[in-house]
Amino acid sequence: MSPVPGALHIHHVNLQPIVGGGEIYTRALTRAFADAGAKITLYVHPAVRIWDDLGDDRIAIEKTENENVLLQRLPRERAVVLTQSPISAKSVQRLAANHHLAGFAHMPMYQRSAEGLRAYHLVVTVSRYCIELLRAAGLARIYPEPVYGTADVARSSDPVLRHSPYVVDRRKFRDVLLGHLETLLGTRGAGTSFSKAPGLTLGLVSLISPIKQFPALFAILAPILARKPSVRLEIFGNGGYAQIRDLRRALAPLGGRARFWGYQENVGAIYPQLDYLMTGLPEKEALGLNALEAQFCGTPVLAPDAPPFTETVLEGASGFLYRDPRRDGGRHFGEILDAILAGRPRPDPRIAAKEHLAQFTHAALVARARKLIETLTRLEPDFRSAV
Repeated sequence: MSPVPGALHIHHVNLQPIVGGGEIYTRALTRAFADAGAKITLYVHPAVRIWDDLGDDRIAIEKTENENVLLQRLPRERAVVLTQSPISAKSVQRLAANHHLAGFAHMPMYQRSAEGLRAYHLVVTVSRYCIELLRAAGLARIYPEPVYGTADVARSSDPVLRHSPYVVDRRKFRDVLLGHLETLLGTRGAGTSFSKAPGLTLGLVSLISPIKQFPALFAILAPILARKPSVRLEIFGNGGYAQIRDLRRALAPLGGRARFWGYQENVGAIYPQLDYLMTGLPEKEALGLNALEAQFCGTPVLAPDAPPFTETVLEGASGFLYRDPRRDGGRHFGEILDAILAGRPRPDPRIAAKEHLAQFTHAALVARARKLIETLTRLEPDFRSAV
């Protein structure tokens, strides 16, 4: 299907060099924009391969190494530019002066400054929780509805094999050295194929990043899990040296019942082998695409009872919400875990939360993309007056 004649041309930008939730979201929204009738040019970092199968007659892919290259490749005439990844203040000022600049705030404004967003002509985000925080930060030009994401698990058919859990930051000597050592010595257990072990399998499917706060979460929960010998934790995702180190320390009480599998593309093969997906702590999380992916695969979620997880997890139907363990020492989580081990029925979100999940389908995202396109088109005169 070709773009509609006269359709809005959106210059969509995500220059992140690694894959996290923001990149999965960008991929899904790009498709939704195209299905809603827009023409898209997507500017992406060449090291990330999830874009490789995205291009067609509606979506042009521009491999773009950095912001300087981006500024050179954007049209000379004023265009609609929508950013997904963080952009430097200097580049934001240039973009705002020359284009109609909109951008997604993928991080909640919790212990963060919103100053880098003030030059944008429109700020868009992915949950009601994030909208409330943007308003509290005093931003005026906020898109008033959350542009929820959708599950996108059909990204690969690769086997689920053990990989290194580390993301190597080439700017840090320690990470470069670690990468060389792993190359020379081989990742422990590399090539081992994942299969579900007996007992209750909990899982993390996530970039191991600071916003997830996994070390803080499992410093409280790991001793509770350790007292249940039939419980295992499988970790699918990678992170920086410090995050992996701190998570390993927090999970020490579990010993060999906590296994690291590294980054995996074929998440659709992982979720059905988990009894429950676990999220991180809530306040630095914008939405939690992994929670949506799990539910669409029939895997319920265990998450703290707080936004944004109260927007994505339907209590009792698509998972179970527990009190923040920093407040009760994990007592409520332990009660839920005991109930599960005693035979509490495991909900299938595809059946028990069908109406809830409907708001996170591709069709729903296309409808939201269509409304956002209308807003971008309608606001163009305001953009000119704003710069």
